[in-house]
Amino acid sequence: MLSLQARHLLKIRANRLSKSQLAVILSNETDPSSSPSTSWLPSRTATTSHGDTTQLRRSPKEKSVAFFFKEWFQSRNDGLFGEIFKILRTAPNDNGDDVNDMSYRRAVDSALSNLGLKLNEKFVLEVLRYGNRRDVLSCLKFFDWAGRQPGFHHTRATFHGIFKILSRAKLMSVMLDFLDSYSRQNVACKVRFHGTLVMGYAVAGKPDFALQLFGKMRFRGLDLDSFGYNVLLNALVEKGWYDAVKMICKQIQMVGLENDITSAVMMKSFCKQKRLDEAEAYLREAVSKGRDCSGYTLSALVDAVCRSKEFERAGKLIEEFQELGVIPMKQAYDVWVSDLVHAGRMNEALKFVKKQKSSGRYVPDVFQYNMLVWRLLWENRLEEACDLLIEMKENEICPDEVTMNAALCFFCKAGMVSSALDLYNSRSEFGLSPNSMAYNYLINTLCGDGSIEQAYCVLQDSIDQGYFLGSKAFSILSDALCAEGKLDMMKELLLFALDRNLVPSSSSYDKFISALCKGNRLEDGYLIYGEINKINKVARSTFVSLIDGFSRSNRGDIAARLLIEMQERGHKPSRSLFRTVVECLCRTENPEKQFFKLLELQLSLGEASVAVYNFVIYGASHAKKPELAREVYEVMMRSGIKPNRSSEILMLQSYLKNGRISDGVNFFNSLRNTRDFGRRHYNVMVTSLCKANKLDVALEFFEEMKKNGVVPTIECYEFLIKLLCSRGSYDMAITLVKEFEKTGRVLTPFIGNILLFHSLQTQEVYDAWIRQKEDENDKPESRMLELLIGAFCGRVRWSKHIDNLEEGIGKCFPINVYTYNMLLRRLSFVNMDSALDLFHRMCRTGHEPNQWTYDILVHGCLRNGRKREASRWFEEMIRKGFQPSSATTMLL
Repeated sequence: MLSLQARHLLKIRANRLSKSQLAVILSNETDPSSSPSTSWLPSRTATTSHGDTTQLRRSPKEKSVAFFFKEWFQSRNDGLFGEIFKILRTAPNDNGDDVNDMSYRRAVDSALSNLGLKLNEKFVLEVLRYGNRRDVLSCLKFFDWAGRQPGFHHTRATFHGIFKILSRAKLMSVMLDFLDSYSRQNVACKVRFHGTLVMGYAVAGKPDFALQLFGKMRFRGLDLDSFGYNVLLNALVEKGWYDAVKMICKQIQMVGLENDITSAVMMKSFCKQKRLDEAEAYLREAVSKGRDCSGYTLSALVDAVCRSKEFERAGKLIEEFQELGVIPMKQAYDVWVSDLVHAGRMNEALKFVKKQKSSGRYVPDVFQYNMLVWRLLWENRLEEACDLLIEMKENEICPDEVTMNAALCFFCKAGMVSSALDLYNSRSEFGLSPNSMAYNYLINTLCGDGSIEQAYCVLQDSIDQGYFLGSKAFSILSDALCAEGKLDMMKELLLFALDRNLVPSSSSYDKFISALCKGNRLEDGYLIYGEINKINKVARSTFVSLIDGFSRSNRGDIAARLLIEMQERGHKPSRSLFRTVVECLCRTENPEKQFFKLLELQLSLGEASVAVYNFVIYGASHAKKPELAREVYEVMMRSGIKPNRSSEILMLQSYLKNGRISDGVNFFNSLRNTRDFGRRHYNVMVTSLCKANKLDVALEFFEEMKKNGVVPTIECYEFLIKLLCSRGSYDMAITLVKEFEKTGRVLTPFIGNILLFHSLQTQEVYDAWIRQKEDENDKPESRMLELLIGAFCGRVRWSKHIDNLEEGIGKCFPINVYTYNMLLRRLSFVNMDSALDLFHRMCRTGHEPNQWTYDILVHGCLRNGRKREASRWFEEMIRKGFQPSSATTMLL
């Protein structure tokens, strides 16, 4: 019995599961019957303590839980069957003997004989039933071996058993060959020869052959027995030959062989035709006349009614025949529970099981219990799933592989990783194998627990068993391997998946290639790219990672090739990506040759466009090669493609950014008579000249711009005001501010911050403002800005009008983080408590503090003698990944 403490632990773990831990049932994406090569995998070495199951910490209660379930699985009573199939699966010797070699066959026969098996019909059927879904070939081997043993002869039931196995495995060709071989054997066989053939062809889905043989039998005065008639009748129902069904049914009745199986098959016929009213009448008539009716007869009707979504009707049928007590109800109960579960009516199913169990009428078998547990796991109802698993153990229900996999998944979902691993590592003791779903859950859970190497070992085991990860588990494991830097493992995993024609998600291989590029393992990244490229599944982001990586490594030839291949795959590169490649090419020994080779390849992709030339010009500009940019510009014009305004702007920027001022001015003058010449060209000239610190030339073009009736852009005013202030030309800067306000525009944060910043440095900004003050024309915003400038430079005393600087600035221009930082700096000189209050308001308004924000707080606290607070803010600063300035460091 499970102790109360351990049971309580299970309930706690089941209740603690969060929504983020909810896992979907992961489908296996490979053919379980295949035998993948694992030569690509490294040899299994002992895992580190992080991944070693023996190192996982477990409480005594959790050990008790694991022991409880292990003891249950060890109680399985089909260990002999496992030993039989272990012998049947044994491969030939390594000396090259063929599978059919007599020496190999004798070895298998001898090993089976040494087990001392007592062969009879029941035992053979149990062995076949055990191996039904595990190994069809081994079932055939056992059937052949049993038929050759002295004192045992196959019966109709054993033949029917092997026929059903072959039929379910869809090995019709094997089955027909088997029947053809059997038809040529000596008729002296103890089994009725013709009847067996009729039954075999019927189960093989060849009822036409079966009917022909049946006709020949009747012509010779032979007949089928009850078993053969029912097999033939069932095959006709499966085929939908209902006229023949009626004929054979009448024949069965005429010869007096009708029994409960016949009734069940006829019920199946009615249900397949959806003649449910007739089916119900047929069952009631059979009961009223006292004919034998098996539990399958009622269960087939209940199942058909449920499939028609008439659950109330099905429930009433269950109650009606339960009260009559003339039909075994076990099968009907099983079907009713299964149909409720499949329909998602779990509460009804659980209520029914509980009610029937309490009355002693019904105890579900392992199949129904498994179905209930899995559905509860799928719905994340872990506590109820736990109750059912414990109930199965305490009711001595013999567990099977499905039960073990359910328990394994339960432990995973409940976060009991050590118990899951304990159960998994003991699987060989039980003769059980995890399925693909259990492997996926275990790998997911181990990754979430940080046991990446252990997860990888489980993956190796799953591959040995013929399973491979589902897409979600693959994504989780690959993400974990990349995050942990286990790139060799990830490389092997991805190559194996591609070798199996399993295409990972774009995000999986993209993250991996990105990790390889960041780790400067570009050759490996390029290798993986080559494999993925074969199946045409390369994502745009993968190309970007590779191109950036090879560009950083000055491998411009490969970067350029990837850029072309990227476009051939239908992905459009960004302007910045072009820039990266061109900059890399311009660092080579022969930049001009490489540059124009890229341009040639680019133009060969399709019809040349202005956009292509513009991208190349942009790249050359940033590579500080304006002469190459001009050559591309000239090539474009010679090719008959007219440059657009963007081409001209890029060319202007190329000259001006690289200090070729005279060339830029000359080029600008050459554009004066073009159709699109105007505001954007002037804007580039003014802003670029400001960036080049050419104030006088910038002002000349600014004045020319206004003289020609072109309204300057906001950017022109911002750059000029900034440069003028940095030069100390505050009167001219204030003139431009006044001029800007007269255009009807709202003061920008950039201009406002510049004025406040310089006000903190000097009082000259305030003096310049006063000199140009026009009381009668000043707007309220302008008067407020004057007060702010005065307050920042210390020329205006604090008053009720400017105590709330934050509110005052908001009236002049939109406030941003830079503004807050200046406010904090100003307030830290006046009142540190107010500065801290402002910091908290800043955070509440959604502005993210940056390095300078924390530096101002630390510096202000130190300057005000508040060392303890300064230490606290310094720790917060470091925790955010920021470093203090040199001025602050001196005070620490």
